[in-house]
Amino acid sequence: MLHLVTFVFCLTYILPGFGNSDKPHPHIIIIVADDLGWNDVSIHGSSQIPTPNIDALGIHGIVLGRYYVTPLCTPSRSALMTGRYPIHTGMQNDVLYASEPWGLPLSFPLLPEHLAGLGYSRHIVGKWHLGHFHRRYTPTFRGFQSHYGYWTGHEDYYDHTAQEGEYWGYDFRRNMTVDRKASGIYATDLLTNESLTIIRSHDPSAPLFLYIAHLGVHSGNPYQPLQAPSEYIKRFSHIKDIKRRTYAAMVTKVDESVGYVIEALHKKDMLRDAIILFSTDNGGPAQGFNQNAASNWPLRGVKATLWEGGIRGVGLLWKAKLKKPGRVYPDLVHISDWLPTLYSAAGGNPMDLDAGIDGVDVWKALINNKSSPRREILHNIETSSGIYASLMVDNWKLITGEIYGGEWNGWYGPSGHENDTQSDHRDKFHSTSLANQLLARFRREKARHTEKQSLKRVKKGEVTCGPPPPHAMHNCQGGRRPCLFNVLNDPCEYVNVASEQPDILAQLLRRLQHYNQTAVPPLRKPSDPRANPIYWNYTWTNWMDY
Repeated sequence: MLHLVTFVFCLTYILPGFGNSDKPHPHIIIIVADDLGWNDVSIHGSSQIPTPNIDALGIHGIVLGRYYVTPLCTPSRSALMTGRYPIHTGMQNDVLYASEPWGLPLSFPLLPEHLAGLGYSRHIVGKWHLGHFHRRYTPTFRGFQSHYGYWTGHEDYYDHTAQEGEYWGYDFRRNMTVDRKASGIYATDLLTNESLTIIRSHDPSAPLFLYIAHLGVHSGNPYQPLQAPSEYIKRFSHIKDIKRRTYAAMVTKVDESVGYVIEALHKKDMLRDAIILFSTDNGGPAQGFNQNAASNWPLRGVKATLWEGGIRGVGLLWKAKLKKPGRVYPDLVHISDWLPTLYSAAGGNPMDLDAGIDGVDVWKALINNKSSPRREILHNIETSSGIYASLMVDNWKLITGEIYGGEWNGWYGPSGHENDTQSDHRDKFHSTSLANQLLARFRREKARHTEKQSLKRVKKGEVTCGPPPPHAMHNCQGGRRPCLFNVLNDPCEYVNVASEQPDILAQLLRRLQHYNQTAVPPLRKPSDPRANPIYWNYTWTNWMDY
Protein backbone atom coordinates (compact mmCIF):
# COMPACT_ATOMS: atom_id res chain seq x y z
CA MET A 1 0.00 0.00 0.00
CA LEU A 2 1.24 3.48 -0.76
CA HIS A 3 2.35 5.83 1.99
CA LEU A 4 -0.44 8.35 1.71
CA VAL A 5 1.46 11.24 3.25
CA THR A 6 3.99 11.12 0.42
CA PHE A 7 1.59 10.43 -2.42
CA VAL A 8 1.26 13.62 -4.44
CA PHE A 9 -0.45 13.87 -7.76
CA CYS A 10 -2.15 16.44 -10.00
CA LEU A 11 -5.90 16.55 -10.47
CA THR A 12 -8.13 18.87 -12.45
CA TYR A 13 -11.73 19.86 -12.10
CA ILE A 14 -12.67 17.97 -15.24
CA LEU A 15 -11.88 14.63 -13.62
CA PRO A 16 -14.78 12.56 -12.28
CA GLY A 17 -16.02 13.51 -8.84
CA PHE A 18 -14.98 17.15 -8.78
CA GLY A 19 -18.28 18.72 -9.75
CA ASN A 20 -20.67 20.10 -7.17
CA SER A 21 -24.16 18.73 -6.84
CA ASP A 22 -26.92 18.54 -4.27
CA LYS A 23 -28.17 15.03 -4.80
CA PRO A 24 -31.59 14.46 -3.19
CA HIS A 25 -30.28 11.33 -1.47
CA PRO A 26 -26.53 11.75 -0.88
CA HIS A 27 -24.24 8.84 -0.09
CA ILE A 28 -23.67 8.69 3.67
CA ILE A 29 -20.41 7.35 5.07
CA ILE A 30 -19.96 7.08 8.86
CA ILE A 31 -16.48 6.18 10.07
CA VAL A 32 -16.11 5.41 13.78
CA ALA A 33 -12.69 5.04 15.39
CA ASP A 34 -12.97 2.96 18.55
CA ASP A 35 -11.61 4.56 21.77
CA LEU A 36 -9.77 7.35 19.92
CA GLY A 37 -8.66 10.08 22.33
CA TRP A 38 -9.22 13.82 21.93
CA ASN A 39 -5.48 14.38 21.54
CA ASP A 40 -4.88 11.51 19.12
CA VAL A 41 -5.60 13.52 15.97
CA SER A 42 -3.21 16.23 14.86
CA ILE A 43 -6.05 18.62 14.03
CA HIS A 44 -6.48 19.05 17.81
CA GLY A 45 -2.93 20.35 18.16
CA SER A 46 -0.66 17.41 18.90
CA SER A 47 2.09 16.80 16.36
CA GLN A 48 3.05 13.45 17.86
CA ILE A 49 0.74 11.37 15.63
CA PRO A 50 0.07 12.99 12.22
CA THR A 51 -3.45 12.21 10.98
CA PRO A 52 -3.54 14.11 7.68
CA ASN A 53 -6.40 12.18 6.09
CA ILE A 54 -8.68 12.46 9.11
CA ASP A 55 -7.68 16.12 9.51
CA ALA A 56 -8.54 16.83 5.86
CA LEU A 57 -12.22 16.20 6.63
CA GLY A 58 -12.07 19.16 9.01
CA ILE A 59 -9.69 21.35 7.02
CA HIS A 60 -12.09 21.16 4.09
CA GLY A 61 -15.23 20.54 6.11
CA ILE A 62 -16.30 21.12 9.71
CA VAL A 63 -14.49 20.43 12.98
CA LEU A 64 -17.08 19.80 15.68
CA GLY A 65 -15.61 21.75 18.58
CA ARG A 66 -18.18 20.78 21.21
CA TYR A 67 -19.15 17.32 20.07
CA TYR A 68 -20.17 14.83 22.75
CA VAL A 69 -20.46 11.07 22.82
CA THR A 70 -21.18 8.80 25.77
CA PRO A 71 -18.36 7.41 27.95
CA LEU A 72 -18.53 3.82 26.63
CA CYS A 73 -18.88 1.81 23.40
CA THR A 74 -22.30 0.18 23.68
CA PRO A 75 -24.18 3.26 24.96
CA SER A 76 -22.68 5.44 22.20
CA ARG A 77 -23.46 2.99 19.42
CA SER A 78 -27.01 2.62 20.68
CA ALA A 79 -27.42 6.41 20.66
CA LEU A 80 -26.00 6.61 17.13
CA MET A 81 -28.35 3.93 15.82
CA THR A 82 -31.54 5.01 17.65
CA GLY A 83 -31.22 8.76 18.21
CA ARG A 84 -32.00 8.15 21.88
CA TYR A 85 -30.13 8.67 25.11
CA PRO A 86 -29.05 5.33 26.60
CA ILE A 87 -31.35 5.86 29.60
CA HIS A 88 -34.28 5.62 27.18
CA THR A 89 -33.19 2.30 25.64
CA GLY A 90 -31.88 0.51 28.74
CA MET A 91 -28.28 0.71 27.50
CA GLN A 92 -26.97 3.09 30.16
CA ASN A 93 -24.98 0.76 32.44
CA ASP A 94 -21.52 -0.33 31.29
CA VAL A 95 -21.08 -2.22 27.99
CA LEU A 96 -22.52 -5.40 26.60
CA TYR A 97 -20.22 -8.35 27.33
CA ALA A 98 -20.17 -11.19 24.83
CA SER A 99 -21.74 -13.81 27.11
CA GLU A 100 -24.63 -11.62 28.31
CA PRO A 101 -28.09 -12.45 26.89
CA TRP A 102 -29.42 -8.99 26.03
CA GLY A 103 -29.17 -6.35 23.33
CA LEU A 104 -30.54 -3.14 21.90
CA PRO A 105 -34.34 -3.61 22.08
CA LEU A 106 -36.01 -4.67 18.85
CA SER A 107 -38.78 -2.15 19.43
CA PHE A 108 -36.53 0.72 18.35
CA PRO A 109 -36.10 1.30 14.60
CA LEU A 110 -32.46 1.94 13.72
CA LEU A 111 -30.84 4.42 11.35
CA PRO A 112 -30.44 1.89 8.49
CA GLU A 113 -34.12 0.99 8.75
CA HIS A 114 -35.08 4.64 8.42
CA LEU A 115 -32.76 5.05 5.43
CA ALA A 116 -34.20 1.93 3.80
CA GLY A 117 -37.44 3.85 3.39
CA LEU A 118 -35.54 6.44 1.35
CA GLY A 119 -34.11 3.85 -1.02
CA TYR A 120 -30.63 3.44 0.50
CA SER A 121 -28.33 0.44 0.18
CA ARG A 122 -27.12 -0.22 3.73
CA HIS A 123 -23.91 -1.91 4.83
CA ILE A 124 -21.92 -2.19 8.05
CA VAL A 125 -18.24 -3.09 8.17
CA GLY A 126 -16.62 -3.81 11.55
CA LYS A 127 -17.87 -3.72 15.12
CA TRP A 128 -21.50 -4.23 16.15
CA HIS A 129 -21.57 -4.55 19.98
CA LEU A 130 -25.35 -4.16 20.32
CA GLY A 131 -26.33 -7.77 20.97
CA HIS A 132 -25.97 -11.19 19.35
CA PHE A 133 -27.51 -13.74 21.73
CA HIS A 134 -30.37 -14.19 19.22
CA ARG A 135 -29.82 -13.71 15.49
CA ARG A 136 -32.60 -11.15 15.33
CA TYR A 137 -30.39 -8.76 17.33
CA THR A 138 -27.56 -8.90 14.79
CA PRO A 139 -26.94 -6.32 12.02
CA THR A 140 -28.57 -8.03 9.04
CA PHE A 141 -31.79 -8.35 11.04
CA ARG A 142 -31.66 -4.67 12.12
CA GLY A 143 -31.76 -2.92 8.76
CA PHE A 144 -28.35 -3.63 7.25
CA GLN A 145 -28.16 -5.64 4.05
CA SER A 146 -24.67 -6.90 4.81
CA HIS A 147 -22.22 -7.10 7.68
CA TYR A 148 -18.54 -7.95 7.52
CA GLY A 149 -16.93 -7.84 10.93
CA TYR A 150 -17.49 -8.91 14.51
CA TRP A 151 -20.26 -8.90 17.10
CA THR A 152 -18.34 -8.47 20.36
CA GLY A 153 -16.68 -5.38 21.84
CA HIS A 154 -13.07 -6.11 20.91
CA GLU A 155 -10.81 -8.77 19.46
CA ASP A 156 -7.24 -9.60 18.53
CA TYR A 157 -6.12 -7.59 15.51
CA TYR A 158 -4.72 -10.64 13.73
CA ASP A 159 -6.37 -13.87 14.85
CA HIS A 160 -9.79 -12.22 15.50
CA THR A 161 -10.48 -14.00 18.75
CA ALA A 162 -12.10 -12.23 21.67
CA GLN A 163 -11.25 -13.05 25.28
CA GLU A 164 -13.77 -11.99 27.89
CA GLY A 165 -12.99 -13.24 31.35
CA GLU A 166 -12.45 -16.99 31.16
CA TYR A 167 -14.19 -17.27 27.79
CA TRP A 168 -12.28 -17.13 24.51
CA GLY A 169 -13.44 -17.62 20.94
CA TYR A 170 -13.27 -16.58 17.30
CA ASP A 171 -15.44 -13.66 16.20
CA PHE A 172 -15.43 -12.67 12.54
CA ARG A 173 -18.30 -13.07 10.11
CA ARG A 174 -19.69 -12.30 6.75
CA ASN A 175 -23.33 -11.77 7.60
CA MET A 176 -24.23 -14.83 9.70
CA THR A 177 -21.43 -17.06 8.38
CA VAL A 178 -18.16 -17.40 10.29
CA ASP A 179 -15.25 -16.26 8.09
CA ARG A 180 -12.13 -18.23 9.00
CA LYS A 181 -10.23 -16.78 6.04
CA ALA A 182 -9.89 -13.49 7.93
CA SER A 183 -7.52 -15.07 10.46
CA GLY A 184 -4.00 -13.68 10.21
CA ILE A 185 -4.95 -10.46 8.40
CA TYR A 186 -4.69 -7.15 10.28
CA ALA A 187 -8.17 -5.96 11.24
CA THR A 188 -7.90 -2.41 9.90
CA ASP A 189 -6.80 -3.78 6.51
CA LEU A 190 -9.67 -6.28 6.44
CA LEU A 191 -12.26 -3.63 7.19
CA THR A 192 -10.74 -1.11 4.80
CA ASN A 193 -10.61 -3.57 1.91
CA GLU A 194 -14.21 -4.63 2.48
CA SER A 195 -15.30 -0.98 2.53
CA LEU A 196 -13.50 -0.36 -0.76
CA THR A 197 -15.14 -3.45 -2.29
CA ILE A 198 -18.59 -2.19 -1.30
CA ILE A 199 -17.92 1.23 -2.81
CA ARG A 200 -16.39 -0.15 -6.01
CA SER A 201 -19.30 -2.52 -6.59
CA HIS A 202 -22.00 0.04 -5.79
CA ASP A 203 -24.23 1.61 -8.45
CA PRO A 204 -23.58 5.37 -7.97
CA SER A 205 -27.09 6.24 -9.10
CA ALA A 206 -28.48 4.66 -5.92
CA PRO A 207 -27.78 6.19 -2.47
CA LEU A 208 -25.31 4.29 -0.27
CA PHE A 209 -25.17 4.17 3.53
CA LEU A 210 -21.87 2.69 4.66
CA TYR A 211 -21.09 2.43 8.39
CA ILE A 212 -17.40 1.65 8.97
CA ALA A 213 -16.89 0.76 12.64
CA HIS A 214 -13.16 0.19 13.11
CA LEU A 215 -11.54 -2.01 15.73
CA GLY A 216 -8.76 0.56 15.79
CA VAL A 217 -7.74 1.82 18.22
CA HIS A 218 -9.45 -0.28 20.92
CA SER A 219 -7.29 -2.64 22.95
CA GLY A 220 -7.18 -6.21 21.71
CA ASN A 221 -7.03 -9.18 24.07
CA PRO A 222 -5.32 -8.73 27.47
CA TYR A 223 -2.29 -10.82 26.52
CA GLN A 224 -1.45 -8.47 23.59
CA PRO A 225 -3.60 -5.37 23.79
CA LEU A 226 -1.81 -3.06 21.32
CA GLN A 227 -0.97 -4.38 17.86
CA ALA A 228 0.22 -2.89 14.57
CA PRO A 229 2.45 -3.95 11.67
CA SER A 230 6.11 -3.58 12.61
CA GLU A 231 6.92 -1.31 9.68
CA TYR A 232 4.34 1.18 10.95
CA ILE A 233 5.65 1.05 14.51
CA LYS A 234 9.14 1.88 13.23
CA ARG A 235 7.85 5.17 11.80
CA PHE A 236 7.40 6.47 15.34
CA SER A 237 10.88 5.93 16.75
CA HIS A 238 10.72 9.46 18.19
CA ILE A 239 8.12 8.20 20.70
CA LYS A 240 10.04 6.60 23.57
CA ASP A 241 7.10 4.77 25.16
CA ILE A 242 6.70 1.54 23.17
CA LYS A 243 2.99 1.34 24.03
CA ARG A 244 2.36 4.84 22.77
CA ARG A 245 4.55 4.12 19.74
CA THR A 246 2.45 1.07 18.87
CA TYR A 247 -0.72 3.03 19.50
CA ALA A 248 0.50 5.71 17.08
CA ALA A 249 0.93 3.07 14.41
CA MET A 250 -2.62 1.84 15.06
CA VAL A 251 -3.95 5.38 14.62
CA THR A 252 -1.97 5.75 11.40
CA LYS A 253 -3.60 2.63 9.94
CA VAL A 254 -7.04 4.10 10.64
CA ASP A 255 -5.96 7.44 9.15
CA GLU A 256 -4.76 5.75 5.97
CA SER A 257 -8.04 3.87 5.78
CA VAL A 258 -9.90 7.19 5.71
CA GLY A 259 -7.77 8.28 2.77
CA TYR A 260 -8.44 5.09 0.82
CA VAL A 261 -12.20 5.35 1.39
CA ILE A 262 -12.20 8.93 0.08
CA GLU A 263 -10.16 7.87 -2.93
CA ALA A 264 -12.56 5.00 -3.71
CA LEU A 265 -15.54 7.36 -3.54
CA HIS A 266 -13.78 9.73 -5.93
CA LYS A 267 -12.88 7.01 -8.44
CA LYS A 268 -16.49 5.82 -8.42
CA ASP A 269 -17.71 9.39 -9.01
CA MET A 270 -19.50 9.34 -5.66
CA LEU A 271 -17.44 11.79 -3.63
CA ARG A 272 -19.18 14.94 -4.85
CA ASP A 273 -22.49 13.44 -3.67
CA ALA A 274 -21.20 12.13 -0.34
CA ILE A 275 -21.50 13.12 3.30
CA ILE A 276 -18.62 11.80 5.40
CA LEU A 277 -18.85 11.75 9.19
CA PHE A 278 -15.84 10.80 11.31
CA SER A 279 -16.42 10.16 15.00
CA THR A 280 -15.04 8.42 18.02
CA ASP A 281 -17.41 6.44 20.24
CA ASN A 282 -16.02 7.65 23.58
CA GLY A 283 -12.96 9.28 25.07
CA GLY A 284 -9.59 7.59 24.99
CA PRO A 285 -8.38 5.02 27.55
CA ALA A 286 -5.23 6.88 28.58
CA GLN A 287 -2.23 6.00 30.72
CA GLY A 288 -2.84 2.26 30.83
CA PHE A 289 -6.59 2.32 31.33
CA ASN A 290 -7.83 -0.84 29.62
CA GLN A 291 -4.14 -1.53 28.80
CA ASN A 292 -4.23 1.27 26.24
CA ALA A 293 -2.13 4.36 25.48
CA ALA A 294 -4.58 6.97 24.20
CA SER A 295 -4.37 10.65 25.13
CA ASN A 296 -7.16 13.10 25.91
CA TRP A 297 -4.76 15.90 26.89
CA PRO A 298 -5.48 18.49 28.15
CA LEU A 299 -8.98 17.27 28.97
CA ARG A 300 -9.70 15.63 32.28
CA GLY A 301 -10.44 11.93 32.73
CA VAL A 302 -10.52 8.85 30.51
CA LYS A 303 -12.94 6.54 28.79
CA ALA A 304 -15.81 5.43 31.08
CA THR A 305 -15.72 8.67 33.08
CA LEU A 306 -18.03 11.66 32.66
CA TRP A 307 -15.15 14.12 32.63
CA GLU A 308 -14.55 15.90 29.32
CA GLY A 309 -11.81 13.39 28.46
CA GLY A 310 -14.38 10.60 28.60
CA ILE A 311 -17.16 12.19 26.58
CA ARG A 312 -15.86 15.06 24.43
CA GLY A 313 -15.32 13.32 21.12
CA VAL A 314 -13.35 13.77 17.95
CA GLY A 315 -15.96 14.76 15.37
CA LEU A 316 -15.49 15.90 11.75
CA LEU A 317 -18.03 16.33 8.96
CA TRP A 318 -17.45 16.85 5.26
CA LYS A 319 -19.58 17.44 2.20
CA ALA A 320 -19.16 19.46 -0.95
CA LYS A 321 -20.59 23.01 -1.08
CA LEU A 322 -20.45 23.74 2.62
CA LYS A 323 -20.82 27.34 3.69
CA LYS A 324 -17.37 28.49 4.84
CA PRO A 325 -15.62 25.11 4.87
CA GLY A 326 -12.60 24.64 7.08
CA ARG A 327 -14.13 25.93 10.30
CA VAL A 328 -14.77 24.95 13.87
CA TYR A 329 -18.43 24.59 14.75
CA PRO A 330 -18.62 25.96 18.31
CA ASP A 331 -22.06 24.77 19.40
CA LEU A 332 -23.29 21.59 21.03
CA VAL A 333 -23.72 18.42 18.98
CA HIS A 334 -24.42 14.98 20.45
CA ILE A 335 -23.98 11.52 18.95
CA SER A 336 -27.75 10.94 19.21
CA ASP A 337 -28.22 13.87 16.81
CA TRP A 338 -26.90 11.93 13.82
CA LEU A 339 -30.06 9.91 13.29
CA PRO A 340 -32.40 12.88 12.70
CA THR A 341 -29.59 14.96 11.17
CA LEU A 342 -28.54 12.42 8.57
CA TYR A 343 -32.14 11.44 7.91
CA SER A 344 -32.79 15.11 7.15
CA ALA A 345 -29.67 15.32 4.97
CA ALA A 346 -30.87 12.20 3.12
CA GLY A 347 -34.08 13.96 2.12
CA GLY A 348 -36.29 12.62 4.87
CA ASN A 349 -38.56 14.69 7.06
CA PRO A 350 -37.43 14.44 10.72
CA MET A 351 -41.04 15.08 11.73
CA ASP A 352 -41.78 11.58 10.45
CA LEU A 353 -39.48 10.07 13.07
CA ASP A 354 -40.67 8.84 16.45
CA ALA A 355 -41.39 11.81 18.71
CA GLY A 356 -39.56 9.99 21.51
CA ILE A 357 -36.08 10.42 20.07
CA ASP A 358 -33.66 12.66 21.95
CA GLY A 359 -31.54 13.57 18.95
CA VAL A 360 -31.88 17.00 17.37
CA ASP A 361 -31.72 17.74 13.64
CA VAL A 362 -28.68 20.01 13.33
CA TRP A 363 -28.18 19.60 9.57
CA LYS A 364 -29.13 23.11 8.44
CA ALA A 365 -27.26 24.63 11.37
CA LEU A 366 -24.09 22.75 10.45
CA ILE A 367 -24.04 23.34 6.71
CA ASN A 368 -25.13 26.97 6.95
CA ASN A 369 -22.93 27.81 9.95
CA LYS A 370 -25.89 28.77 12.13
CA SER A 371 -26.49 28.32 15.85
CA SER A 372 -27.31 24.82 17.00
CA PRO A 373 -30.87 24.16 18.14
CA ARG A 374 -29.42 21.91 20.85
CA ARG A 375 -29.09 23.60 24.24
CA GLU A 376 -28.51 20.69 26.59
CA ILE A 377 -27.04 17.19 26.68
CA LEU A 378 -27.66 14.39 29.12
CA HIS A 379 -24.27 12.70 29.16
CA ASN A 380 -25.59 9.66 31.04
CA ILE A 381 -27.16 8.38 34.23
CA GLU A 382 -25.26 5.25 35.28
CA THR A 383 -26.78 3.28 38.17
CA SER A 384 -24.48 0.28 38.61
CA SER A 385 -23.29 1.47 42.02
CA GLY A 386 -25.24 4.52 43.01
CA ILE A 387 -26.04 7.32 40.60
CA TYR A 388 -23.17 8.57 38.46
CA ALA A 389 -24.54 11.22 36.14
CA SER A 390 -23.76 14.32 34.16
CA LEU A 391 -25.87 16.95 32.44
CA MET A 392 -24.82 19.94 30.36
CA VAL A 393 -26.98 23.01 29.76
CA ASP A 394 -25.35 25.63 27.54
CA ASN A 395 -21.92 26.17 29.11
CA TRP A 396 -22.74 24.63 32.48
CA LYS A 397 -21.91 21.03 33.31
CA LEU A 398 -23.17 19.10 36.32
CA ILE A 399 -21.45 15.97 37.64
CA THR A 400 -22.84 13.95 40.50
CA GLY A 401 -21.56 10.66 41.84
CA GLU A 402 -18.22 9.03 41.20
CA ILE A 403 -16.70 6.03 39.42
CA TYR A 404 -13.60 3.95 40.22
CA GLY A 405 -13.42 5.74 43.58
CA GLY A 406 -12.08 8.82 41.80
CA GLU A 407 -8.96 6.96 40.64
CA TRP A 408 -9.24 8.30 37.07
CA ASN A 409 -10.16 11.90 37.89
CA GLY A 410 -6.87 13.39 36.67
CA TRP A 411 -5.28 14.72 33.49
CA TYR A 412 -3.33 12.23 31.44
CA GLY A 413 -0.88 12.82 28.61
CA PRO A 414 1.09 12.71 26.58
CA SER A 415 0.43 16.23 25.41
CA GLY A 416 2.13 15.52 22.09
CA HIS A 417 4.44 18.49 22.56
CA GLU A 418 7.18 16.85 24.62
CA ASN A 419 9.19 16.22 21.45
CA ASP A 420 7.85 18.58 18.83
CA THR A 421 10.29 17.72 16.06
CA GLN A 422 7.37 16.65 13.89
CA SER A 423 5.54 19.98 14.14
CA ASP A 424 7.47 21.61 11.30
CA HIS A 425 6.29 18.85 9.01
CA ARG A 426 2.60 19.07 9.92
CA ASP A 427 1.72 21.31 6.98
CA LYS A 428 3.60 18.96 4.64
CA PHE A 429 1.71 15.94 5.97
CA HIS A 430 -1.59 17.74 5.45
CA SER A 431 -0.90 19.10 1.98
CA THR A 432 0.42 15.83 0.58
CA SER A 433 -2.16 13.47 2.04
CA LEU A 434 -4.47 11.65 -0.32
CA ALA A 435 -7.62 13.01 1.34
CA ASN A 436 -6.37 16.59 1.20
CA GLN A 437 -5.50 16.34 -2.49
CA LEU A 438 -9.01 15.13 -3.27
CA LEU A 439 -11.12 17.25 -0.93
CA ALA A 440 -9.26 20.48 -1.70
CA ARG A 441 -10.58 20.32 -5.25
CA PHE A 442 -14.07 21.11 -4.05
CA ARG A 443 -12.95 24.50 -2.77
CA ARG A 444 -13.52 27.58 -4.86
CA GLU A 445 -10.38 29.29 -3.58
CA LYS A 446 -6.87 28.41 -4.63
CA ALA A 447 -6.09 25.16 -2.86
CA ARG A 448 -2.89 26.17 -1.09
CA HIS A 449 -4.29 29.49 0.11
CA THR A 450 -7.46 27.73 1.24
CA GLU A 451 -5.56 25.11 3.18
CA LYS A 452 -3.47 27.68 5.05
CA GLN A 453 -6.51 29.73 5.98
CA SER A 454 -8.43 26.63 7.03
CA LEU A 455 -5.56 25.41 9.20
CA LYS A 456 -5.56 28.75 11.00
CA ARG A 457 -9.30 28.55 11.55
CA VAL A 458 -9.42 24.96 12.77
CA LYS A 459 -6.49 25.54 15.12
CA LYS A 460 -8.81 27.86 17.01
CA GLY A 461 -10.61 24.72 18.07
CA GLU A 462 -7.60 23.42 19.97
CA VAL A 463 -8.17 23.24 23.71
CA THR A 464 -5.44 24.92 25.71
CA CYS A 465 -5.26 25.16 29.49
CA GLY A 466 -2.54 26.18 31.88
CA PRO A 467 -1.22 23.75 34.45
CA PRO A 468 -3.79 22.48 36.96
CA PRO A 469 -4.02 24.79 39.98
CA PRO A 470 -3.19 23.42 43.44
CA HIS A 471 -5.73 20.92 44.75
CA ALA A 472 -7.55 20.76 41.36
CA MET A 473 -7.45 16.97 41.54
CA HIS A 474 -9.67 17.10 44.63
CA ASN A 475 -11.93 19.99 43.62
CA CYS A 476 -14.83 17.69 42.87
CA GLN A 477 -15.83 14.73 44.99
CA GLY A 478 -19.09 13.95 43.27
CA GLY A 479 -19.83 11.06 45.58
CA ARG A 480 -20.24 13.54 48.42
CA ARG A 481 -21.86 16.53 46.70
CA PRO A 482 -22.65 17.58 43.12
CA CYS A 483 -20.08 19.57 41.14
CA LEU A 484 -20.55 22.35 38.61
CA PHE A 485 -18.18 23.56 35.89
CA ASN A 486 -18.34 26.25 33.24
CA VAL A 487 -16.76 24.17 30.49
CA LEU A 488 -16.68 26.99 27.96
CA ASN A 489 -14.36 29.04 30.16
CA ASP A 490 -12.86 26.04 31.95
CA PRO A 491 -12.74 23.12 29.45
CA CYS A 492 -10.18 21.27 31.57
CA GLU A 493 -12.51 21.29 34.59
CA TYR A 494 -10.08 22.87 36.98
CA VAL A 495 -12.56 24.94 39.00
CA ASN A 496 -15.69 23.60 40.67
CA VAL A 497 -18.06 26.57 40.95
CA ALA A 498 -20.96 24.77 42.65
CA SER A 499 -20.69 26.92 45.79
CA GLU A 500 -20.47 30.15 43.76
CA GLN A 501 -23.44 29.33 41.50
CA PRO A 502 -26.07 27.70 43.74
CA ASP A 503 -29.01 28.76 41.57
CA ILE A 504 -27.55 27.25 38.41
CA LEU A 505 -26.59 24.11 40.32
CA ALA A 506 -30.16 23.76 41.61
CA GLN A 507 -31.56 24.29 38.11
CA LEU A 508 -29.39 21.54 36.63
CA LEU A 509 -30.18 19.17 39.49
CA ARG A 510 -33.88 19.63 38.85
CA ARG A 511 -33.37 18.97 35.16
CA LEU A 512 -31.33 15.85 35.94
CA GLN A 513 -34.10 14.62 38.20
CA HIS A 514 -36.55 15.07 35.33
CA TYR A 515 -34.40 12.90 33.09
CA ASN A 516 -34.01 10.29 35.81
CA GLN A 517 -37.78 9.99 36.07
CA THR A 518 -37.95 9.17 32.33
CA ALA A 519 -35.25 6.47 32.48
CA VAL A 520 -36.11 2.87 31.74
CA PRO A 521 -34.50 0.09 33.80
CA PRO A 522 -31.06 -1.03 32.61
CA LEU A 523 -31.19 -4.17 30.50
CA ARG A 524 -27.93 -5.73 31.65
CA LYS A 525 -28.13 -9.41 32.53
CA PRO A 526 -25.61 -11.78 34.10
CA SER A 527 -23.30 -13.81 31.92
CA ASP A 528 -24.84 -16.99 30.50
CA PRO A 529 -22.41 -19.95 30.67
CA ARG A 530 -24.07 -21.44 27.58
CA ALA A 531 -22.45 -18.63 25.57
CA ASN A 532 -18.98 -20.05 26.27
CA PRO A 533 -17.33 -20.53 22.84
CA ILE A 534 -15.98 -23.88 23.99
CA TYR A 535 -19.45 -25.28 23.25
CA TRP A 536 -19.57 -23.71 19.78
CA ASN A 537 -16.34 -24.77 18.12
CA TYR A 538 -14.51 -22.00 19.99
CA THR A 539 -16.64 -19.37 18.27
CA TRP A 540 -18.80 -16.61 19.67
CA THR A 541 -22.29 -17.21 18.33
CA ASN A 542 -26.00 -16.48 18.69
CA TRP A 543 -26.25 -19.27 21.25
CA MET A 544 -29.87 -18.80 22.30
CA ASP A 545 -31.11 -19.74 18.82
CA TYR A 546 -29.92 -23.32 19.38
